[in-house]
Amino acid sequence: MTSRRDAEQVSGHSVGGTVQVVIDTLFQKIKAQDYPVDSRLPSERSLAAELGVSRNTVREALEVLESKKIIRRRAGSGSFVIFRAKTTDEGAAGSVAERTSPLDHLIVRSIIEPEMVRLAIINMSPREIEELDIIVSRIEQVRNDADEFAQQEEDFYRKIASGTRNPLLESCYNLTIQVCRQSFRSALMRRHLTPDRIQDYQKRYNTLFNAIASRDVEAAVEFTKLHLIEEQRLLLHET
Repeated sequence: MTSRRDAEQVSGHSVGGTVQVVIDTLFQKIKAQDYPVDSRLPSERSLAAELGVSRNTVREALEVLESKKIIRRRAGSGSFVIFRAKTTDEGAAGSVAERTSPLDHLIVRSIIEPEMVRLAIINMSPREIEELDIIVSRIEQVRNDADEFAQQEEDFYRKIASGTRNPLLESCYNLTIQVCRQSFRSALMRRHLTPDRIQDYQKRYNTLFNAIASRDVEAAVEFTKLHLIEEQRLLLHET
């Protein structure tokens, strides 16, 4: 259960008892990182079914959470967690981020991602591949919003990481995402993700997904390596 202080953090609104229960439940899940920062919440319909309440009740609870800067809602995309609990892990990530250059980050990715893709192809269930397909579809819908594209890109790789069935590898990759986000990613992203590059990357991720969906380990791993080489060339050209 949420503490009184936590409840006060997301209260201050005149809401019904059922709405407050939904607020408290969602906030507790967010604090526990069942819904980690930058992740997408389930749809209003799914939350209503899960919590046994109406969609209007869920919608009202989400409005309160948004007003308290716990989540951010994007029209046509859903609700995203922006609340960041202060944890030891994040402090460690921040410390590493201070000492990590963009090139350092790409080198680590080049070590992790090929093996991550290989294990994911072996271990991902058909349902997980369907979920990855949905993320690719969202990637393809982005036109010129660099922030949105970066978020979908992270979702894509997080899904692959979780599909490895290797919790240590998944944790290592999530750390690379945290370090990237806390150090250089925002400034680099604005300079790097032009509309033309977004379109190019959309094609790349579609190609990678097709290799994963067809369980073609060799093609997917080779494509991942080539993609990272291109990323490194682009970084060295622009810095």
